[in-house]
Amino acid sequence: MREEDIRKRDIFNRYLDLARKDAEEFFANRSRFIDIHCPACNSEKHQYEFNKYGFTYVSCPVCHTLFVNPRPAFDDLIRFYADSPSTHYWVEEFFKPVVEVRREKIFRPRAEYVTDTLPDLRKGIIGDIGAGFGLFLEELGELWPLCRKIAIEPSVEQAEICRDKGIEVQCCALEELQGFENEFDLLSCFELFEHLHTPVDFVQRVFKLLKPGGYFLVTTLNGQGFDIQLLWDKSKSISPPQHINFFNTESIALLLQRCGFQIV
Repeated sequence: MREEDIRKRDIFNRYLDLARKDAEEFFANRSRFIDIHCPACNSEKHQYEFNKYGFTYVSCPVCHTLFVNPRPAFDDLIRFYADSPSTHYWVEEFFKPVVEVRREKIFRPRAEYVTDTLPDLRKGIIGDIGAGFGLFLEELGELWPLCRKIAIEPSVEQAEICRDKGIEVQCCALEELQGFENEFDLLSCFELFEHLHTPVDFVQRVFKLLKPGGYFLVTTLNGQGFDIQLLWDKSKSISPPQHINFFNTESIALLLQRCGFQIV
């Protein structure tokens, strides 16, 4: 799989430009920014790394997580993701032209991995957090037609796309989801952790929504990955206000374990 197949360079660059402009509008009031501890290990210590588009990135000397600190208020981030010009552009121009390629190259293999790894959940309740166009749930439904599929998606546009496909939708951020405690057999979360305002609150909410013994499947950008370590602040993956957390394989495990999860 080539990067150009799933992410057209000129379209991606335009999206990043729009997001920078949105950042100036949606996050102009810096008095609403808050200081945080490390989102992985909760250490109070951090060291300055760089500033990008007006957002300060620091690193944790304990677990080496890279993160934005201080960061925007939760409500401002949700408003940005739900209804900003760059979000609309991402839906119409960035994602739609490559949706079928992404289905084949990314989401179908993910669904196959889940059905092969967790066959006992084939009649369970499956939620995809930040479901986007619902591709993962669509593919999972082809393999597990008896499972109940729920898209948890704060973007109004993308939630409507899921509804049009017949997928059950909760149009909100996970932190705002009401009910469903101890109901899900599996919650998935693909390339979302880098966007989260308060990861520990998010993970604690996931834990409460899962049945005892339920599963949480996570993918996220690796702050210690070769590309980010080499390019550092020049990396296009480091793009505030979207990407504000860069965990690594050890720090993401620390976060999950301190919220009650067992790594399997």
